[in-house]
Amino acid sequence: MENFHTISILVTNESGVLSRIVDLFSGRGYNIESLTVAPTIDRLYSRVTIITGGDEAAVEQINKQLNRLIPVIKVADLNINEAVEREIALIKIQVKDEEKSDILRIAEATNAKIIDITDKIYILQAVGDEKQIQALVELVRPYSVKEFVRSGKIAISRNNQFSNIKNL
Repeated sequence: MENFHTISILVTNESGVLSRIVDLFSGRGYNIESLTVAPTIDRLYSRVTIITGGDEAAVEQINKQLNRLIPVIKVADLNINEAVEREIALIKIQVKDEEKSDILRIAEATNAKIIDITDKIYILQAVGDEKQIQALVELVRPYSVKEFVRSGKIAISRNNQFSNIKNL
């Protein structure tokens, strides 16, 4: 079974950085399961979070190659024990009158929020780890799900992986 790794990369926020990172992965045949990019508090920098599979040697090689890229400031391979990970999901459900209370109960049971309601459509928002999001997906599957959008995983280290870099 393939192990998945969460790689957190701090980069300068400039054009072409993401392309270089993705090229590094594709050029070496590494698959990206999930990719999230956003600026940090200091908009001069961005955080790239990549979920990739592979053994320890492959991930070590990826980290070394990422560290060689000019706009990369720091690379951290976060494991589940040293990081807090979250995803966000938006689910649009066409709801019949007799199903409305069911959807409300599902939202309450899963800590999802109903963020938009029309006559026949409820849009739920859920924030959680991969298992929590998947549990919500399974609960709403019997209903008329019209659209489902899921973010990539984001993660933050529990320890001081990036502590020597201010405001990032």
